[in-house]
Order: sequence, then C-alpha cells, then structure tokens
Amino acid sequence: MTDQAFRVRQHIVRMSGGGGCFIGASLSCADLVVYLYERVLDISPTTVTSRDRDYFFLSKGHDVPALYGALAERGYIDSARLDHHLQPGDNIYWHPSRAIPGVEFHSGSLGHLLSVSIGVAMGIRLDGGPGRAFVVLGDGELDEGSVWEGALVAGAKRLENLVVIVDRNEFQANIETESLIPLEPLADKWRAFGFGVVEVNGHDFADIERGFSILPLVAGHPTVVIARTVRGKGLPSIERRADRWFARFTEEEVNALLAELAGTARANLTSETLVVR
Repeated sequence: MTDQAFRVRQHIVRMSGGGGCFIGASLSCADLVVYLYERVLDISPTTVTSRDRDYFFLSKGHDVPALYGALAERGYIDSARLDHHLQPGDNIYWHPSRAIPGVEFHSGSLGHLLSVSIGVAMGIRLDGGPGRAFVVLGDGELDEGSVWEGALVAGAKRLENLVVIVDRNEFQANIETESLIPLEPLADKWRAFGFGVVEVNGHDFADIERGFSILPLVAGHPTVVIARTVRGKGLPSIERRADRWFARFTEEEVNALLAELAGTARANLTSETLVVR
C-alpha cells in the first residue's frame, strides 16, 4: 500500500497546480482512503452499482483529490482524467461529483454526509443486505451541529453497519481546532453518543489495520475510528502549516514538491518497493 499511497499523493500534488486544491487536508487523509479501498471496502469498479456493495462517503469533500487519486489507482477512472482538474468538459473539480464512477454522493457543504450515510445504513438493514456505510469526516467538520444530530440517531438506531472515520489532523481551514472550538476529549464524546471508538495513527498502515480489524467494534453499535493525522503529510515544507490549507502552485513549484515528496518517501522506505513514475 505504500506504493499506492505515494502515487495518490503525487496525484494530489499535481492537482494543486492550475486552479489549486485543498492540498493539506487531502494529504492528511490519503493513507486512510488508500487503506479503505485496498483492505476494507467490499466494492470494485465492476460492483459499483451492486446493491450488496459497501458504500463510501467523503463528507469532507474538499479532500476529493485524495479520493480521485485513489479511484484512479483502483481502476475506477483513467488516471489521465486527473489532468482535467478544473478544466471545462470534465467533472474533476474541487468537490466530489457523482458523474465520476465510484463517487456515491456529492459533498462540499460540511456536516451532511454522516446523515446521508446513516440513511444508507438504515436502508441496507431494512433490505437485509450485507453492505456497510463508511463516511470520512474532518475534525473541523465536527463543529457542525448536524454531525451530532446524526450521531444521536446512529446510536439510537444501533447501526452496527455504520463506520465513521474522523481525519483528526487538528486543523480547520487556517486555524488549529483546539484554538477555535476545542474538540477534546473527542473519543469520550463519541462514546457518549453510543459509538464504539478506536484511535489509530492515520499514517501507519499496521495501526490502521488494528483499528479496522474488528467491525463493528462493539456489537449492536456504530463504530468510529479516530485517525490521528498530520495535515500536509509527506511534504515537510507544508506539514502543519495553517497557510497551506488551500494552495495554488506554479508548475515549477509543483515539480519541486514532487521531488520533495519522492525524497521523503525514499527516506521513510522500509521493506516495500517504491515505484516512482
């Protein structure tokens, strides 16, 4: 998965050229999205319309470069389409579009897709199907009251086929979450709403594996995986920088960042073979 995560990050960096993208948050959730598609989600390009599939929702829709990159790597779309980012004539833009194969629901206005995923999870249960609903939320997104209204419903309905993943990179837009509206103790909050809770390092695949090894985490309850991440992960020059929540880089800057990304990946390489292309 290291190779795949590296390539997804390459896609993200390239999409930060031209009209730019929300690069910091996209890099923070890249490993999580790659892991979900590689090891957890029961879905593929050939089963994308099956009623028995799992469903994946990216509620923090500004992180869509990570999703588009993962969909390209998994064969849902041709990776060449990513070059059309923000170009007329295609639907590769700042937020998820249902015109892209593999995108279940559009998002952009934060706080809504937990409720959408709850509806899907309830529908699956009513149909007696095997599918599950997974939704990635941003930690800044948790300021939205609709998130906690949805959490109340999910806990009350005991939706054990619902899995929430919180990308806990500790930033929202250009400020740290704990400096604006503190979220901690975050795990206790979710437990109070009836969720089974596990916390993981969102950049360590072995630790992510631990978090998803048992689903549901608690029988009869929805699950939340709080993934501790670093905004801008993979690019030390922009990691945890409040001014890099959105970036529009020149071609020269993009090339420099791709070189930095490759250097960081090589430095961190252990037993897996990295393919740079």
